[in-house]
Amino acid sequence: MTHSISLAAAMVAAACLYGSAVSAQQASPGCTSRQPTGGPQTLHCGGVTIIAENGARFTLLDRDRNGRVDGVDLQSKAVFIEAPKQKAGKTFEVMTPQAIAAVRGTKWAVDAEGSKTSVFVETGRVGVRRVTGPGSVTLGPGEGVDVDTSATPLDIKRWPAPRVIALMARLGR
Repeated sequence: MTHSISLAAAMVAAACLYGSAVSAQQASPGCTSRQPTGGPQTLHCGGVTIIAENGARFTLLDRDRNGRVDGVDLQSKAVFIEAPKQKAGKTFEVMTPQAIAAVRGTKWAVDAEGSKTSVFVETGRVGVRRVTGPGSVTLGPGEGVDVDTSATPLDIKRWPAPRVIALMARLGR
């Protein structure tokens, strides 16, 4: 009995310590959230809509500390972002271990899996750069890029329909 109580206490402590690594993100102030069972989570934060794949690990960010979500730190799986045009000098960013994707307003998806991050643009333009090392590109509608930790040049590609459909299906789109 003592062993099972200790195990239960350890599990509760671990859940508290690693709470940010769970898939469903708590809605930040100014955000609403909904997630159908087994489906993607949709967050509405001001004018920004964030759709996270079921099981995605991410954290909402307020980089300029003004009380509004202006970024996502994505650790695994995929998110789709619909961000309205930002004020001059302001961007919405999705950061992964391999890449940073920043925009002033557009619709795009970021998929962080293992040692690779893939970015796809539905509408608008998205700047993508490596977290470390050289390499940055600007993507337009229908274009994507795969970013890894190597120093090879980033290669913009028009994504084939099956790849786009597969990613968007994971996001309930």
